[in-house]
Amino acid sequence: MYFNGIYHLFYQYNPRGAVWGNIVWAHSVSKDLINWEALPPAIYPSKPFDINGTWSGSATTLPGNKPIILYTGLDADKRQIQNYAVPANYSDPFLREWIKPDDNPLVVPSQEMNSSQFRDPTTAWWHNGHWRILVGGKRKHRGMAWLYRSTDFKYWVKAKHPLHSAPETGMWECPDFFPLALNGRSGVDTSKVGEDVKHILKVSLDETRYEYYTLGKYFPEKDRYVPDNTSVDGRAGLRLDYGNFYASKTFFDPSKNMRILWGWANESDAADDDKAKGWAGVQTIPRVVWLSPDAKQVVQWPIKELETLRGQKVDINNQNVEQGQHVEVKGITAAQADVEVTFSFGSLEKAEEFDPNWANLDAQTVCSLRRSDVPGGVGPFGLLTLASQNLEEFTPVFFRVFKTKENKHKVLMCSDAKSSSLRPFNEKLYRPSFAGFVDVDLSADKKISLRSLIDNSVVESFGAGGKTCITSRVYPTLAVNDAAHLFVFNNGIEPVTVQTLSAWSMNAPQQMNQNLEF
Repeated sequence: MYFNGIYHLFYQYNPRGAVWGNIVWAHSVSKDLINWEALPPAIYPSKPFDINGTWSGSATTLPGNKPIILYTGLDADKRQIQNYAVPANYSDPFLREWIKPDDNPLVVPSQEMNSSQFRDPTTAWWHNGHWRILVGGKRKHRGMAWLYRSTDFKYWVKAKHPLHSAPETGMWECPDFFPLALNGRSGVDTSKVGEDVKHILKVSLDETRYEYYTLGKYFPEKDRYVPDNTSVDGRAGLRLDYGNFYASKTFFDPSKNMRILWGWANESDAADDDKAKGWAGVQTIPRVVWLSPDAKQVVQWPIKELETLRGQKVDINNQNVEQGQHVEVKGITAAQADVEVTFSFGSLEKAEEFDPNWANLDAQTVCSLRRSDVPGGVGPFGLLTLASQNLEEFTPVFFRVFKTKENKHKVLMCSDAKSSSLRPFNEKLYRPSFAGFVDVDLSADKKISLRSLIDNSVVESFGAGGKTCITSRVYPTLAVNDAAHLFVFNNGIEPVTVQTLSAWSMNAPQQMNQNLEF
């Protein structure tokens, strides 16, 4: 949240080690979303209503500029219940200390509800005299966005119907419900309703450990949300990020008039050694979010402030890349870099046929069948990130263009971790072929852009101006520090031109969550 010129990031943290358990609400503050100072935990188990856990939740700013936190506590019976906390001193600019009043909990599951599947309250929104929140849940195998209303933020009443639900989707964790403007990139307040906005409902599916969202219309007088007919619930739906990305949260930044998204680049189930475990679970770069011009998807882009960390720059322009070629991007720190590139090609005629047998496969499965080393027609082309000099290790981020039987083109974007590390497979390192399809028409311009943020064990990539985003966690053994390299490659018959490429060495922030010793 943003409060009196300070950004506050609260996140689930285990002070005893980089494994799940002993969860507290860690608290960090920043003035620019780049440099962060760690403060003591804001919330930790201490009272009967949260003695067995302080789990996820959200912050809301009440009238009078008073922030309040809603969070899930596990009580003495290990029921999931919704509690609140308030600052001990509103005049403290860092809000270091938070109080959990004894009139908690605010919301408890009713008798017919599953008290072990009832968590993660959202930021509240206000309409027509009532505050509203969602709490994620599950009824049998149906995902639920339970709706509660209050006039005073203390006494909450469960609505007769959930705001939305969907069959065969399982538990909906970390729901997020917010409006985006139909025109432009400006953000709007969470309570905004009307014909000039579209609402987004995002849920984290516990069964898949991925995030999905729909776009639709919110009917505030009925308190119902109806997804558009171009938007489906569940595993076949849209994803904010097609990689290691979970439990995300947006907030409205009134100082910039933007809606900003945070995500969790979750651990790669890696690792038996302490070094890899220590990397597990990091926050992604904050992203600005807005609607695509056709209002059919969310678009994301790293915050502008990230550019303040850019250092040495190199450029490549109008470089032709033939099939089998690798062009190294030299002169930057390839293990910690920001790369923006636009690829173009002369023709789509050589695009390979999209196998009709793949019609029911997701993009990740298609990528696993057509990796970067499988030659194609138009593509695969893209970047080889975190590559060792002789390509024993590399994480390719690339596009491949298919032609469907309707003579339309289907663009696949992959971030494939299979070749990212030489660590033995018996270490059970998670090396998926993350992928998503890109909603872009290449027939007119015959070009596509890619931006990749490379940070040692994380590669965040944004295809076609942020229409498709993929975050990968990777653990190279050779391609580390100064031994990491960056290449442009093409493994398709159709030659590809690097129209423009700009790459920067990225400096570390001056403050990177120091003082994390509680």
